[in-house]
Formats: sequence, structure tokens, C-alpha cells
Amino acid sequence: MSERHFVYILLTERGTFYCGYTDDVEKRFQSHIEGKGAKYTRANKPVQIVWRKEFKTKSEALKEEYRIKHKMTRAQKIEMICAKD
Repeated sequence: MSERHFVYILLTERGTFYCGYTDDVEKRFQSHIEGKGAKYTRANKPVQIVWRKEFKTKSEALKEEYRIKHKMTRAQKIEMICAKD
């Protein structure tokens, strides 16, 4: 079985976004809901997965996660979420 690499964005109850990396989006989302995910999602409860994208390598996925978290504005994230791939 080949490894899978995803970057995902969650919408929180407060209307904020959380971006992360995982090899299993649904399992990771459940961890966030249970309070076992990131510190941010323990304080800002996630309600929905609003975007996800699969990458061929972990390196590509982590680079995209960094770009989304540190280089994109909220408006750019919303535009990306709404865009059809």
C-alpha cells in the first residue's frame, strides 16, 4: 500500500480556518473533534472539513501546508476553498 499525503482545511465554530497535514483526513478530523488534535483545534472546535488535496510526496504536502498557513490571506483561502479543481 502506498502512502497518501493530504493537506486539509477545517472550519471552526468561530468561523476561523485550521490547516494541517495528514495521511488520513477523516481520522485526523475525528482526532480534532475529540480534542486530541492540534492545540488550536482544542480551543476552536472544528465543525467541517472544507478543503483537502492529495499530494504525491510528504514533502510536497508539507510545503503546501506551510504556504497556506503562512503565505495566504483569509480571502485567498476562501477563494481556494470555493474554487473547483
